Amino acid sequence: MMENEMKKATIDIDIGGTFTDCFIKYGDQSVIAKSPTTGYDLSVCFLKAIEKGADVLGLSIEELLIETDVIRYSTTVAMNKLIERKGPKLALITTEGFEDITFIGKGSQWQDGISSQEARNVVKVDKPTPLIPRELVVGVKERIDSNGNITRPLDENDFRNKLQYLVDQGVMGFVVCLLWSFKNPVHEKRIKEIIKEDYPEYYLGNMPVFLSSEVLPKRFEYSRANVTILNAYLHQTIAEELASIGDELRDLGYKRSLLMVYNTGGMGEVYRTAAVNTYNGGPVSGVIGSSQIGKLYDYKNIVFSDMGGTSFDLGLVVDGSTRFYQFHPVIDRWRVDIPIIETKSIGAGGGSIAWINADLGNRLEVGPQSAGSFPGPVAFDQGGTEPTVTDADLILGYIDPDYYHGGNLKLNVEKARQAIETKIAKPLGIDVVEAAALIKKVVDGNMGNIIHKETVLKGHNPKEFVLFAMGGAGATHAAGYGFHAGINKILVQRQSPVFCAFSSSMMDVKHIYEESKHVIMLKQGGKELLDDYVSFNEVIERLQDKALRDIKGEGFSEEQVVFELELDMKFGGQLNVKRTSSPVITLKKEEDVKAIWDTFTKEYSEAYSPLGVYPEGGIEIENFVLHAIVVQPKYQLPDHEYQGVDPSQALKGAREVYWEEYKGFHETKIYQMEELQYGNRIIGPAIIESDNTTIVLPPDATYTVDQYLNGLIEKTTGPVSPSDLSALDTISR
Repeated sequence: MMENEMKKATIDIDIGGTFTDCFIKYGDQSVIAKSPTTGYDLSVCFLKAIEKGADVLGLSIEELLIETDVIRYSTTVAMNKLIERKGPKLALITTEGFEDITFIGKGSQWQDGISSQEARNVVKVDKPTPLIPRELVVGVKERIDSNGNITRPLDENDFRNKLQYLVDQGVMGFVVCLLWSFKNPVHEKRIKEIIKEDYPEYYLGNMPVFLSSEVLPKRFEYSRANVTILNAYLHQTIAEELASIGDELRDLGYKRSLLMVYNTGGMGEVYRTAAVNTYNGGPVSGVIGSSQIGKLYDYKNIVFSDMGGTSFDLGLVVDGSTRFYQFHPVIDRWRVDIPIIETKSIGAGGGSIAWINADLGNRLEVGPQSAGSFPGPVAFDQGGTEPTVTDADLILGYIDPDYYHGGNLKLNVEKARQAIETKIAKPLGIDVVEAAALIKKVVDGNMGNIIHKETVLKGHNPKEFVLFAMGGAGATHAAGYGFHAGINKILVQRQSPVFCAFSSSMMDVKHIYEESKHVIMLKQGGKELLDDYVSFNEVIERLQDKALRDIKGEGFSEEQVVFELELDMKFGGQLNVKRTSSPVITLKKEEDVKAIWDTFTKEYSEAYSPLGVYPEGGIEIENFVLHAIVVQPKYQLPDHEYQGVDPSQALKGAREVYWEEYKGFHETKIYQMEELQYGNRIIGPAIIESDNTTIVLPPDATYTVDQYLNGLIEKTTGPVSPSDLSALDTISR
C-alpha cells in the first residue's frame, strides 16, 4: 500500500477520569469500546480500548493500527495533573517591580474556579496556592513601554546573577513574562538566549524556557503570565505521557499522525500542541460533535450533556453555533485569556459518592468526590466502601448486575445494599430503597439545575432546546435531569457512551493565533473611517505566517488552509468588549471596513442591547484572533429503512424496577438497544440496555428510534396506551 493512500480505519480516543472511550471506523463498519482508565500509565488504557475495539472487528491491534489513517485523542491529563499539583519546579522571570503580579491577581482571584457554594463559605475560602512560589520569582532590570519602545535596556549582568540564584534553588524550567513583551519581545528573546548560552543543550543543567510573547502575545500581563505558567507546568508531564503512547503505537506498527483535540474547538498534530490547549478537550469535542449531529435533525438549540463516571459536563449550541467562548476563562483556579469553548462541569457521575453533610443538618449530598475507576462503586467489589450513584441505580433495578458493560463486570448487589444502608439509610432513618431513590433524585436535581441555570442566565428558554444525553451514565439519568431542567426532548445516540471520542471524528484540524493591537476603525464622532489599512493587514500577515508554518509542518499544503478572523471590538469610551466574526480577512477598500462595522454593531446589540450601540464614541479593535482550518472528512451516520413502530423483536424480558411515579417497584419490560429498528417506539416505563449504557424510560415518556438508529425520548402529558401503536405508526410514516 502506498503511504499516501487513504487507509481503512480511523480511531478516536477520549481518556476520562473513570473510563477511556474509543470509537473506531473501519471501512463501512464502526464500533465503540470502553476500558477503565489507568491513571498510573495512560498508555495502558489507551491501547486496551483500541484492542477491545479491534477484537470486535475480528482483528488484532497490530492489524488494525497498520490499516489506520489517523488517531485523534483528547485527554484529562492536564486537568488531573493540576488537581494533583505534581508539576515541575518552575521559576518566573518578570520586569523588576512587578514580581507580585500573579499573587495580587484580579479582584475575583479568590473565587476563580470554585463553586458558588464554596465561594459563600468566606471563612474557609482563600486565594489559590501559587504554582510558582514567591521565592522563585525574580524581576529583571528592563522596561519596554506600551508602544514597544525600549525605555530601559536589559541589564544582562544583573539577570545572569539572578539566573544563577534560580538554578541554585533547583528549578526545572523558566517562565518569562515581561511587561509589553507582546508589543516588542526583544528582551524576552534575549533572556532565553542567555539561559541557553549559560546552560546549553549538552549540559545536564539545560532546562526549557517558555516566553509569554510566544505562548500568548496578548495584553493583560496577569492572564498572559497565567497561561504561560500553566503551559510550562503541564508541558513535561503531558510530553512524557504522549511520548509513551507514541512509542507504544510505533512498536505496534502505527506510523501516521496522532492528533490532539483542543479546548478551542480544533485539533492539531500532537508535537505542535501547547499543553494548555489540551485542558478540557473532551467536553469541547462533545459540543462540536453535538453541533454536527444537530445539523442532521435541523436542531438549532442543543444542550450537550455528558454524564460519565466522575463528572457531568455540558455545553450549549445556540442557533447552530458553538461560538460561545468563556467570558473569563479559568483553568483550575487560574484566569487565562485564551478562546476556550465554554463548557461547565460538576462532580456528578456514576462514581459520585453519596454522603451525609452533618454541618447542614444531615443533608444528603452527592459528589463532587468520586470513587473513580479504582476502587470504583461498592458494587464493583474492588474494595470500595462509599456508596455511589451506580450503587443506587443498581438497587433501584435500573442496571442489570449480570449485564454491566455487556456482562464483563459482574456487580455485587448485596455489597451496594449494605453500603447504602450503613452510610445513608440508617443516618436518615429511612429504608435502603428510599435512600437509593433519594440519591438518584439529588444527583438528577444537581444536573438539571445547572442546565436550567446555564440556559436561563444566557437568556434562553430550556423548552426551546433538545438535550443530547451522552456518556456512560447519561442515558440512565437523562429523563431525570432533562425533564427537571424543563427540556422535553432528549436524543440518545448509539455512540452516546463514547460520544466525546466519537465527536472528534467530525472535527477539523484547526489552530488559533492571537495578537493584541489597538486599531481605531471609526474615529470619535462616528464619521471618519479607518483609511490606512497597513496596521490591520500587518497583524494578519504575521498571524498567517505562523499558521502556515505550523500547518505545513503537519503535512498539509497551503491550498488546504481556510482562514477565519474574529476581532475583539468595543465602542470608544465603553468597557464591554465583543468578540466579532469578521466578514473579511484583510482590508482592501472602504466597504471592508463598513462590513466589519456592521457586523460588530449587530453582534454587540444582540449580546448587550441595541441601546448600548454608540458609534459616536468610535469603534476600536483590541485583539485579533485568526483561525487556520484544514477541513477534514466527517464521519457520516448511516441511514436505515423504516421497519414500523412495533419493538417486540428487541424485547428480552422483564424485571422489577423502581419508579417514583408508582411510589415503588413495578414489573418493567427490558429491551436490547442493538435489536431496535428505525420507527420502533417504546412506551414507558421501560429499560433499554446495551453493552455500554442503559436507557431508563419513565412512565411519562416515549422512546422513538430514528433513521440513524438514535433514540428520541419525549415527555408526554399523560400515559400512552400500547393500543395507540397503530395510530403512532401512521403518524410516523
